[in-house]
Amino acid sequence: MDLQELINISRIPLPYSQKVIDLFRNPKNQGKMKNPTVIAVAGNPACGDMITFYMKINDQEVIEKITFESYGCAANIATASIVTEMVNGLNLKDTWKELSWKKVVEEVGGLPNVKSHCGILAVGAVKRGIRKYYQQKGLVPNWIPRGLTSEEKQALEEEELAEKLSKK
Repeated sequence: MDLQELINISRIPLPYSQKVIDLFRNPKNQGKMKNPTVIAVAGNPACGDMITFYMKINDQEVIEKITFESYGCAANIATASIVTEMVNGLNLKDTWKELSWKKVVEEVGGLPNVKSHCGILAVGAVKRGIRKYYQQKGLVPNWIPRGLTSEEKQALEEEELAEKLSKK
């Protein structure tokens, strides 16, 4: 495939669901939070997709409030937005166990295959935030695996790949 063919393909509009378009145009819970309990970041600005979640977690380990900032495509913004809606008010254990990238993709009405990584990135960021919350407290609940989840690994791999590519 030559460069012109690649450029032409990149101009083809992606088949986003109406919900993705609506969430992209009117994202829920967007913006920086003052005094969050934990901040979780995933992605890399060099690749174009980056999410920062701000979580306020109360003493009962419930996500009282979650907001996000996103730098990326429509799918990135939509998945970050829907994740905030899905986990707001949940306790950390339920969030950890119930939140999956497949559920996120389903909630936004599906994503083109090339954009599924946006759901993975959003879930990975939230799980990294939960892990970070407990690390700050010096705790590791038995329901958090010692190793990274697939979503956490994917988020980390995207960051590492983007970093390598930005150095070339």
